[in-house]
Amino acid sequence: MLEKIKEENILFLDIETAAQSQFYSDLDDRFKDLWAKKMRWYIEKEEKTAEELYEKAAIWAEFGKIICISVGFIVGQNNQRVLRIKSFYGHDEKHLLENFAFLLNNHFNRDRHLLCAHNGKEFDFPYISRRMLVNEVKLPRILDIAGKKPWEVNHIDTMELWKFGDIKHYTSLDLLAAIFNIPSPKNQFDGSQVNKIYWEEGDLPKIADYCQKDVITISKLFLKMQGNFIVDDIHVEITAPSLTN
Repeated sequence: MLEKIKEENILFLDIETAAQSQFYSDLDDRFKDLWAKKMRWYIEKEEKTAEELYEKAAIWAEFGKIICISVGFIVGQNNQRVLRIKSFYGHDEKHLLENFAFLLNNHFNRDRHLLCAHNGKEFDFPYISRRMLVNEVKLPRILDIAGKKPWEVNHIDTMELWKFGDIKHYTSLDLLAAIFNIPSPKNQFDGSQVNKIYWEEGDLPKIADYCQKDVITISKLFLKMQGNFIVDDIHVEITAPSLTN
């Protein structure tokens, strides 16, 4: 069925997230208590305090925020395939999400369009949707899956594709890139370091560059899974980012 999907109808994406506050001590008492309840299982398993576990906060939409969304779509240009990359990043999450929603509503909200991410169904897609609701940004139709049955949701997840029905463990994008002979997107740092870079260095362009490399890898991985084994001819074109304060 993958071969029937037109590559020009797919928006490849990846997000980077950070904790809403740099330190556990910055949380008010209500959220400290709620964080401790959220971490109850980890507290017992890892024998750590809620404060020590706060390094995990970026993973959960209730305690984290989106600091970068990078997207890519393939177009034909001068007899060449071009992957156009654009990033939305900044400290103002609401503005970032509004700009991303504008892109979806105006260019990728039609029935034929699909979103593609790695582990997107478990992380990227629900995280974006939850943070949009928190920030009072109306969900674009392509993200509004309320009431839909699982088989009616057309999002593409490269990790799910690799499972072939297997329900076992997570397979990283870096590992799949290696076995499909795609350059590693993790040559600078990995996702576990994003929160630290954001809060200690404030280097959003560095984080956006990392996020963009993931999008490039995801797009090439999907094409190889689709049977398009020659992906080195794709030219990458990075457009001006959309920045927020």
